[in-house]
Amino acid sequence: MNLVILEGRLGRDPDVRATQGGDTVARLRVATNSYYKGEEKTEWHSVVAFGKAAEFAKKYLTKGREVLVEGRLQTRNYERGGETKWTTEVVARSLQAVGPKPGNGNGNGNYGGSNQPDNDDDLPF
Repeated sequence: MNLVILEGRLGRDPDVRATQGGDTVARLRVATNSYYKGEEKTEWHSVVAFGKAAEFAKKYLTKGREVLVEGRLQTRNYERGGETKWTTEVVARSLQAVGPKPGNGNGNGNYGGSNQPDNDDDLPF
């Protein structure tokens, strides 16, 4: 079974775009924290959402917002400058905003849709 569940904070606003076919795609960077022997470790996760889940991200998710992601792991390759690169990302099946909006009152929202390296700036979109 390929199932990933993450709860963390967005490191930046979602990058939402339309594909050539008109579908909506959102890329998110989610930070999760773990603690071991009193030390905190932050892991960064690349998340991609499609369709209604991507629309939800566009409308409700912003940098610093806590989010619950459910999806699956996917590893893929792409060409950049004649070189093959590999990336692993979470393909979101559902997204849910958790807790209040940063600097605001409440504002929970969710969408249950069906449908990396620390720096993904060079990934194609």
